[in-house]
Amino acid sequence: MILYNVTVQIDKDIEAEWLEWMKSKHIPDVISTGQFLESRISRLLNDPDEEVSTYVIQYHAESLAHYDRYINEFAPALRDEFNNRYKDKFVLFRTVMEVVG
Repeated sequence: MILYNVTVQIDKDIEAEWLEWMKSKHIPDVISTGQFLESRISRLLNDPDEEVSTYVIQYHAESLAHYDRYINEFAPALRDEFNNRYKDKFVLFRTVMEVVG
């Protein structure tokens, strides 16, 4: 099992709208690619920065091949949509992990 982890720091002034868009549009769009089995979104509770909120979105893929297909075929358009919508309002980083237990 592959875990694709996206950590996002989003400006608090747009947090509520961003979270609704993520739940209703972006995450369903990622899942609808057929490359991930499920997703989960979590919020960091002890965020030291008062200007932003930190969220972690996790996507579970059956194999690295599914993740690679997502990155090569689907991610560019979805990332462009995200970047255009929230330009200068977020910082994010991505990690890919293998579940070993």
